[in-house]
Amino acid sequence: MEALVPVQSAGQRLPVRLVSPSLHRCIGSVSIRRPVSGFAMDTRISSKTPSQFTIRAQQSLGVASSSSSSSVENDLRIKEWEVDMYQNELAISQGIRIRRKPPSKAPLGYSGPFELRLHNADSPTNILEEITWYKDQEVSRMKEVNPLEALKKAVENAPPTRDFVGALRMAHQRTGFPALIAEVKKASPSRGILKENFDPVEIAQAYERGGAACLSVLTDQKYFKGGFENLEAIRSAGVKCPLLCKEFIVDPWQIYYARTKGADAVLLIAAILTDLEITYLLKLCKKLGLATLVEVHDEREMGRVLGIEGIELVGINNRSLETFKVDISNTKKLLEGEHGRQIREKDMIVVGESGLFTPDDIAYVQAAGVKAVLVGESIVKQNDPEKGIAGLFGKNISHT
Repeated sequence: MEALVPVQSAGQRLPVRLVSPSLHRCIGSVSIRRPVSGFAMDTRISSKTPSQFTIRAQQSLGVASSSSSSSVENDLRIKEWEVDMYQNELAISQGIRIRRKPPSKAPLGYSGPFELRLHNADSPTNILEEITWYKDQEVSRMKEVNPLEALKKAVENAPPTRDFVGALRMAHQRTGFPALIAEVKKASPSRGILKENFDPVEIAQAYERGGAACLSVLTDQKYFKGGFENLEAIRSAGVKCPLLCKEFIVDPWQIYYARTKGADAVLLIAAILTDLEITYLLKLCKKLGLATLVEVHDEREMGRVLGIEGIELVGINNRSLETFKVDISNTKKLLEGEHGRQIREKDMIVVGESGLFTPDDIAYVQAAGVKAVLVGESIVKQNDPEKGIAGLFGKNISHT
């Protein structure tokens, strides 16, 4: 027997065709609430069999007869696996090439629409995929130490966030240049260690004196040698610039955690998040008072993002997160034609990212239409970050 399973995510129900005759012989209605890649999802399966049992995945399966309990458990595993597979199909349909998790084989006894799918790449195909797979495991461990309910209570007592978007608009008006989001970054996978004597608070304070409108703080430890403790230390030190939590977000839990550590904004990467996930996270961030910088790399991602309501900041990364090659003409290409018209019409702030080292680079992306730039390597490597900022823009942009 086949059944259509409505998958409910971010307020939208999507049908999944599942094939499993044994489940319908055992039960009449199943309600499963589980996280798929960290996002809450409801899956309901109904049939016209006379049984009235309701089984929840989080509860004991003791309501089923002992003779059928193992079969029901396996059928539930099959359904969960198929929902994961459907999520992958949804991502692929939106042009997302980064797989969120390592491929897994179908549960024993599976027979259905995905049975012929081959998983011949069981290792990451690029650095972004490697980071994403590791991040999924890392977040699972962090959740055990910092449960979501505890984070929600901490957020209630946290001080209000600072106006990240407003700070960018004011700086752009004040200087006539793109507003600077200066990045506190010790290392990167492509460049290695950028600064040996790395003091995040000292660097942040120098950036602020040099005229940065906002700061971006790397919180990934394994690949960028950052940490949430850096974000917290910079906020606690009295730095007034609004702070962007630069993290690879794959789970709503990370949004709450960033808020408790002093973030005023978070990064959402379109290359690893579906439209529904971005929409949900935007609403969550608005609820928590956080701004969102939604990052794109190519025309397809730009088109997706422009179709999502509520986005104020769009970052164009000139560095391919798959190959890590940089081409600043990517910014100009993505802001031409219809995309540029829509951005101007919606009064979005476009943030140019990566490959910006000289005043000519700044002038190039400004002419393309950016009103802010996110810069890390070219200024963090300087002995004097204040002078590094002045050198980047070709003049002093500080308040003094």
